[in-house]
Amino acid sequence: MRIGSPFEKVQMATIGKRNQLAIIRYAPPGLYLDGGESGEILLPRRYVPSKFSVGDYLEVFVYLDSEDRLVATTEVPLCSVGEFACLSVVSINQRVGAFLNWGLSKDLLLPFREQEKPVHPGDKAVVFVLLDEKTERIVATTRLSRHFSRETPPYKQGEQVQLMVLDRTPLGYNAVVENAHRGLLYHDKLSVPLQPGQRLKGFIRNLRPGGKIDLSLDASGYKRVATLTDRILEKLKQNGGKLPFDDSSAPELIRQSFGVSKKAFKQALGFLYKQRRINLHRPGISLNENNTFSPGR
Repeated sequence: MRIGSPFEKVQMATIGKRNQLAIIRYAPPGLYLDGGESGEILLPRRYVPSKFSVGDYLEVFVYLDSEDRLVATTEVPLCSVGEFACLSVVSINQRVGAFLNWGLSKDLLLPFREQEKPVHPGDKAVVFVLLDEKTERIVATTRLSRHFSRETPPYKQGEQVQLMVLDRTPLGYNAVVENAHRGLLYHDKLSVPLQPGQRLKGFIRNLRPGGKIDLSLDASGYKRVATLTDRILEKLKQNGGKLPFDDSSAPELIRQSFGVSKKAFKQALGFLYKQRRINLHRPGISLNENNTFSPGR
């Protein structure tokens, strides 16, 4: 937590984000940090590190306490302002809304007005975290559509991206792409069901007019084959040069062992076979260590 010195003033502390703020002074309530135009910000005594000096920088998260005062914490939240996340509902206050566990001692409010559908204790809610313009309090919303980027998606076909599953639709699963855009994973391209809030790596399958994005959990074309071929060769080496899988293996076994579709697996085997890297035995494959062609039997 001790970031360093010398003492440099910041313009203004950012609410709902992690900030590097300099220590101004120590007092019985805790450390007072330089928030620039935001003024002094208290880091309560329970978060004060065992060693510190005036002028040192601490990395802290800044938010408003119950009395609308800026306060800092060294706790690390599960999400920050401007991010999508899946959080657990811990309680309901009938006057204001639901409270969510986001990793801080003070729970995150999901106001009734920001609930697309009512939530209940124990639910998992996919939310966007924002700063309320009127109160400057950090709140969550399940009304997600207004918070996706309206800019043209900057991705390229086949590019690997970070995804978080949002919800299930008749066509597939909506997912947020790189915490910015919405995309769709089609049911017919998936071999296993997904869960809202699940984070995983995916690929841009297609970019359509209107900023619509089709996604896949498999890379496409040569990039997919190149990555998968390396994994197949590595598994062959780890298993004494032989594997019980081939182009007739069941799709669920292929997905369980390699995490890809049967189509992708067959493409990779075809590539390796043409390169004379493997032998096909049907059933099974083996390393062609002499790199000489051996027809399947």
